[in-house]
Amino acid sequence: MPRSQTVLIVVTSHARLGDTGRSTGYYLPEVAHPWRVFTEAGYRVDLASVRGGRPPASGTDLTDPVQKAFLDDPGMSAKLADTLRPGDVDPAGYDAVFFAGGHGTMWDFPGHPELSALARDVYEAGGVVAALCHGPAALVGVRLSDGRPLVEGRRLTAFSNAEEAAVGLTGVVPFALQTALEELGGKHEAAAEFTAHAVRDGRLVTGQNPASARDTALATVAALADS
Repeated sequence: MPRSQTVLIVVTSHARLGDTGRSTGYYLPEVAHPWRVFTEAGYRVDLASVRGGRPPASGTDLTDPVQKAFLDDPGMSAKLADTLRPGDVDPAGYDAVFFAGGHGTMWDFPGHPELSALARDVYEAGGVVAALCHGPAALVGVRLSDGRPLVEGRRLTAFSNAEEAAVGLTGVVPFALQTALEELGGKHEAAAEFTAHAVRDGRLVTGQNPASARDTALATVAALADS
């Protein structure tokens, strides 16, 4: 595919953690650390969210210099304040789409028609589809033009059922992400809970949890180099 040297990071717009009364959103480290990897590799980064505008954030830690640098970057600050809507995104403008995590994704990523079409179109044009932690919730609704699920028969990972149980949210999230991907024919590979683990299967790249952010982004860059 023609090279735009641009990666689109997509985040959730969902701010409520089920009926717990707690807030959620996209997990900032899962955007900031990939942003650092992509920019160091020479890629421009754009931001999109399900509803556009400023998305809700969680996990912010300003003692992390990468998160602070992301928020302090004037260009990214402007993009974060007014993220793109999926329907306004031209898939041809991106070499890769990267679905960042955060529990909010479990409510508004799966089956979202414009997100699913975006991932399909980038992939079928020869680009890379990547997803981290709960970000693979976006892959649940992605079917290729021949009707097959994108994840069918593919090696992948995501926030595991064991990790969901460990954080006490199995009964809060609307479904078990690992199970949903497996039911679509994905070959889920889980490492030890909360340890870094990224899986690349061709132009599909996935990461298990927040600790996997950098490795998942590096695998995405490697997949881009090979595509």
